[in-house]
Amino acid sequence: MRRVMIAAALCALPLPGLAQCGGAFGDFLNGLKAEAVASHGIAPDTADRFLQGVRQDPAVLRADRKQGVFQIPFVDFARRLISNDRINRGRANGQKYDAVFDRIEAEYGVDRGVLLAFWAFETDYGSFQGDFNTANALVTLAHDCRRPELFRPQVFAAMELFARGAFNPRTTTGAWAGEIGMVQMLPRDILDNGVDGDGDGMVSLKTSAPDALMSGAKMLQDLGWRAGEPWIAEVALPRDFDWSQTGLQTVKPVSDWQAMGVQPRNGPLREGLDASVLLPQGRGGPAFLTYPNFQVYFDWNQSFTYVMTAAYFATRLNGAQVFDAGQPEPGLDGAAMKQLQTRLQSLGHDVGGIDGILGAGTRAAVRAEQARLGMPVDGWPTPALLSKL
Repeated sequence: MRRVMIAAALCALPLPGLAQCGGAFGDFLNGLKAEAVASHGIAPDTADRFLQGVRQDPAVLRADRKQGVFQIPFVDFARRLISNDRINRGRANGQKYDAVFDRIEAEYGVDRGVLLAFWAFETDYGSFQGDFNTANALVTLAHDCRRPELFRPQVFAAMELFARGAFNPRTTTGAWAGEIGMVQMLPRDILDNGVDGDGDGMVSLKTSAPDALMSGAKMLQDLGWRAGEPWIAEVALPRDFDWSQTGLQTVKPVSDWQAMGVQPRNGPLREGLDASVLLPQGRGGPAFLTYPNFQVYFDWNQSFTYVMTAAYFATRLNGAQVFDAGQPEPGLDGAAMKQLQTRLQSLGHDVGGIDGILGAGTRAAVRAEQARLGMPVDGWPTPALLSKL
């Protein structure tokens, strides 16, 4: 499971006049080399050796365009990714690397369940880390004009790793989007947050679980993870709840939510923190209270469904019960979701592209139209909403 978007620290902006994306691939490579030398301090010989033999990979572009898995509703997505076997293996790995997780919790304040969940979803605990040539993948995506601002800086970061002897452009492999290792980190993340967790003098994210887990924890800390704080908790809501108060845009003290009738399903809620109430499939489905640490998940992956599932799975690994799926109203399939997004866009909403995925922009637009039409404002698009629009 690849990360859709990493909030890595981006390098300096490219020099004016250099090929930014598209055009002849050879000219683009020349532009990369010129910028690497002039703007990023890469030696000309290093840039030449890194780029020698790099080619476009059509399979990378196909993978980038095909992300239908994120169209699956939360309940189905979670059931697909979370199995008893995955839970049991996660807990077994927690025991196997108990000393490593103790260090992580002491040094970075990241709960072991959080990292075990990422480890499980990214590479199934390291069993499949991707077989795409990483240099080819990064350069292909930097050349492509869909998201060059994300991938171009990663090419220069990979060059720096190459100069340090920590990256081989011919043999280093990983996910189609350029992430490497057991928890799938981009080159810039590795430069900034790579940790030698096993003490052998190297950062080996593909072969060393301690290195991968410690590096992932340091990255989460760098992204703003608050030590020792929770991230999500399943809750039950009263029937007369004010649905317009749900969503990430509404943040209240936990005590205020409790006064509104929000009740925990897995132990007490953490008082003294601010939180939001989220309904991944509307008022008929499961409900969760999300704390400030939940926002950090979106710096790892921008898919709302993936983030909800990863955050919830971390609580399952720590002993939480299976969520109450409730009885969500039927949603929209991919084609109908695209119709909805097209209509919302025509009404002036920024849905972030017509892709059939219920992302943050589409949810916000759905809420606005539900309010305008006098429907319950729960952010869940239904056939009834599409019909009214």
